[in-house]
Amino acid sequence: MDAYRIVGGKKLEGIIEIGGAKNAALPILCATLIEKGTYILRNVPALKDIKTLSKVLEKLGLEVENLDKNTLKVVNKGLASIEATYDLVKTMRASFTVMGPIIAHEKRAKVSLPGGCAIGARPVDLHLKGFEALGCVIQIHHGYVEANATELKGAKIVLDFPSVGATENIVMAAVKAKGQTILENAAIEPEVEDLCNFLVSMGAKIEGIGTSKIIIDGVETLTPGEYNIIPDRIEAGTYLVLSILSEGKVKVKGAIREHMDSYLAKLEEMGAVIKEEGDLMWIETSVKELKPVRVKTMPHPGFPTDLQAQIMTLMSIVKGTSEIKETIFENRFMHVPEFNRMGADITIKHGVAQVNGGLPLTGAEVMASDLRAGAALVLAGLVAEGETILNRIYHVDRGYDQLEKKLNSVGAQIERIKLEA
Repeated sequence: MDAYRIVGGKKLEGIIEIGGAKNAALPILCATLIEKGTYILRNVPALKDIKTLSKVLEKLGLEVENLDKNTLKVVNKGLASIEATYDLVKTMRASFTVMGPIIAHEKRAKVSLPGGCAIGARPVDLHLKGFEALGCVIQIHHGYVEANATELKGAKIVLDFPSVGATENIVMAAVKAKGQTILENAAIEPEVEDLCNFLVSMGAKIEGIGTSKIIIDGVETLTPGEYNIIPDRIEAGTYLVLSILSEGKVKVKGAIREHMDSYLAKLEEMGAVIKEEGDLMWIETSVKELKPVRVKTMPHPGFPTDLQAQIMTLMSIVKGTSEIKETIFENRFMHVPEFNRMGADITIKHGVAQVNGGLPLTGAEVMASDLRAGAALVLAGLVAEGETILNRIYHVDRGYDQLEKKLNSVGAQIERIKLEA
């Protein structure tokens, strides 16, 4: 099993280029199921999750080809199957997002209930209520969700919670439904907006993109073409912590500021001075100048849960007591014991992590409990004294393209090693 060996305390300087957004690329890949034709998708991150979803698409009858490292060609000649099986869906929750586009294409689908990171329950009931409103009959048997419709008809759908996955699945199912669909309390994440823009580029009629009220007028056919995926705001936010650790000597390239407003606002509240020049962004502030802060994760445009663990790394080394309240996933503090193994002082009570910062971190053997926890522990290892061994880095591989290469290019000392089982 692969692990990272990280030697902390190295001087960091250079530019890290941000890749395509994983959470935009995955639903856009799913959307290629909606209509026959050839798709060229650019700025696709070379990640394990992308490979997994490509296998799902191939099992459903699509042809997926890498034209280069970050460009995919997808050919849809018609679906060979309407079933996404457990052996593929179990490894990645995003696979469930094939259901909406399969329904749009075939008016029926059979998809395994999903898996993914072990960070808490992420039910799909909102997805299913949306499909039912569009005219599907839903049944759940032996761990599979089956949907059947004689005709898809537009409807008014109000989500109980602005779920990203449910918003994406419902939008994709609705683009070819007869009549108008109004989706209220929709998720407004940049990745949802990117999916809608992709669908519009194919001829879908969608209004209210980027707002909580999305209006979709169904069309009979779409026209596949080429599309560029937006840059990954979570990757950018992760590497901006390095910019602080390097006192501004590490710069990130290609990030979109508007996609990170709440995160950057919280860093500014801590005392960070954010600089921009062209497509470069960096933070001209040292850890010593920062002060503690309170964070509450919320759906976009609030503070993103996917940057909660990374800001906890920063809190651990900033003097004073900071707090994080996690409201999205109930189990997303599984990294706290690992931070404490490295010398941090973090306690959890009633869903709030209290971080008593300013203590020196020291290298230790730790493990990644999920994707973002793994990235945060890499950051901790870079600032810790001595050597850190990070296990279970397959989680990190799901969301960070060439992480060790990018970090080593700015002076870090991190290598992938093999551990005996």
